[in-house]
Amino acid sequence: LYGRGATDMKGGVAVQLHLAAALRNPTHDITYIFYDHEEVEAAKSGLGRLQREAPHLLAADFAILLEPTNGTVEGGCNGTSRFIVRTHGRAAHSARAWMGQNAIHAAAPILQRLADYQAQTVDVQGLAFRESLSAVRISGGIAGNVIPDLCEVSVNYRFAPDKTVEQAEAVVRELMEGFEVERTDGALGATPGLDQPIAASLVAAVGQEPKPKYGWTDVARFSAMGIPAVNFGPGDALLAHTDDEHVPLDAIRRCAQALHSWLQE
Repeated sequence: LYGRGATDMKGGVAVQLHLAAALRNPTHDITYIFYDHEEVEAAKSGLGRLQREAPHLLAADFAILLEPTNGTVEGGCNGTSRFIVRTHGRAAHSARAWMGQNAIHAAAPILQRLADYQAQTVDVQGLAFRESLSAVRISGGIAGNVIPDLCEVSVNYRFAPDKTVEQAEAVVRELMEGFEVERTDGALGATPGLDQPIAASLVAAVGQEPKPKYGWTDVARFSAMGIPAVNFGPGDALLAHTDDEHVPLDAIRRCAQALHSWLQE
């Protein structure tokens, strides 16, 4: 199945729809949730709207996010935060560049610090969460003949679930000491929670060693509500958001069968 969103995560949606139609006497009371705006900033999340406006729909003992995991249970997730790091200069005509101060040139140390940064790998409840800290966008300048007086570097920090959003911000501010830093978004990660009996039973049914989830997913929202949650779905997460995004139909079938067997009396 090819196309944008096939892996992340229409394959998982297909599994949910199959289970909703095929399960007759499930071993657990199941609520199926479908929502929009999962890939954008937290304020727009459809699941966030449910938390605010209809929290009773999310009352549960366990949650499964059908994110692409290649059919392996992935516990928890990294947190994510976004920052803008700014440099300021003085505008001038580029023919007389010495009369100004180039804000883009002044951003070079920001990029160098990010390039030199050695990201941590943090053990959380037996799973190794690898962090990353990256420049994801840079903007500056207004015309081809003007020395820019402002440059903004957008930075994304994916941090292990042992940190709060504030602790993650402290890491970035320490690295960017001397520069103007603004945090524009932040979301907590989630600890794996695989020690919960219901999660352990799913891991046993799948029969594969669980792994950490490096990307942020909505397991973090459930974790914040005190509900253990894992990622388990068809497809390769490395294909998400790529031009060649696809998910094999067999992967969808295997995931559906694993959950069907686990949930069916």
